[in-house]
Amino acid sequence: MITWLERWLGRSKPPRRAALAAANINDGFYEAAAERRDRLTFDRAELLAQALDAWRSNPLARRIIALTTQHVLGSGLTLACDHPETAAFLSEFWEHPLNRMEQRLYEWCDELSRAGNLFVLLSTDASGMSYVRAIPAAEIEQIEARGNDVEQALRFTGREGEWPAYDPLRDARLPGGGFTPCVLHYAVNRPAGAQWGESDLGPLLRWLARYTAWLEDRVRLNRYRNTFMYVVTSRYASEEERAARQAALAAVPPSPGAILVTDESESWQVINPQLESAEAALDGEALKKMVAAGAGVPMHFLAEPEDATRTTAEAANGPAYRAFEQRQRQFLWLVEDLLRAVLRRRALVDGRVQAAAPLRLRGEEISLRDRQAQAGALAAAAPVFLNLHERGLLADGELLRLVYSLAGEELPHD
Repeated sequence: MITWLERWLGRSKPPRRAALAAANINDGFYEAAAERRDRLTFDRAELLAQALDAWRSNPLARRIIALTTQHVLGSGLTLACDHPETAAFLSEFWEHPLNRMEQRLYEWCDELSRAGNLFVLLSTDASGMSYVRAIPAAEIEQIEARGNDVEQALRFTGREGEWPAYDPLRDARLPGGGFTPCVLHYAVNRPAGAQWGESDLGPLLRWLARYTAWLEDRVRLNRYRNTFMYVVTSRYASEEERAARQAALAAVPPSPGAILVTDESESWQVINPQLESAEAALDGEALKKMVAAGAGVPMHFLAEPEDATRTTAEAANGPAYRAFEQRQRQFLWLVEDLLRAVLRRRALVDGRVQAAAPLRLRGEEISLRDRQAQAGALAAAAPVFLNLHERGLLADGELLRLVYSLAGEELPHD
């Protein structure tokens, strides 16, 4: 499948991008700003390789990425559309054997957090059915954008060729009935004026390496601490006699727990390393705190309970949940933007599908406790609202708005 796509992409030519529909902007400003704000190609490639290697081999790095995906997606996303024909096509696209979006989204969320960038290859056949594949960020070497707007990508240059950027204003069917394969780019942790996002693991790599080195040293020290040797002291008439006694003991060394019986002419002692480590725990905790701070999660998320009580631990969860909610909103927008591109292409083939049909994408609650708090607030306030409504002091629409707001839901527009 991938080989066929690569051959197909190799023959495709990128479409032209429409000009930015705004006032004239200095054509060289944004291009120069992107060069200053983005990493050098070599540095970016090295960082992506280090992040992937850390995710593969470092348990803390793997856990940090998994935490984001687990909170953002949970058991999956729910997609709803009120337009029947559009909903039927979206369901077909979502469950298509070559898409399997339910499982693919977890890989995409991992890639977005690990690399800071997600490049989605969109291929569409003559029937308007689209197929999606994620291109590893390490495979993309250059993003070519318009000179007056760094966010309007024109094409993506990779190690194996070029891919045109998706342009809804220029997207059209080919003479053969299909569509030109194109790429959609999404990024997180992107500095203003830059083209590339940054990995969530980027600021942590140095401290992950230091914590790993410290932990390996502790393992070695603990091993050496349990290592010991016997020293046998006695008076020998000659060196040959001493060597013979040493050879005899080496041939049959005493086993742990054995009882040794000697006369007063021979004494036995044990020598073992004296490795004091009173501050070792504090050193490891300090390193792990640096990793947790960079990841934006409390220590108990990384299997470090510290001395916190349940109450203080729950209070520490708040900032982490807010960060996960922010990433969840970004990811929901990402999926909706991709689905819009899929619908636009299908609408050019099938007039029954509406490209602008309203979509509702929902993710799971980040924290069950937030939902419980909302339910408690709604139960306490509902009688007051109903009393005001019965007295004519609260309009129907305002009552619904308040109820939906306390329930954490959006009021339907219809």
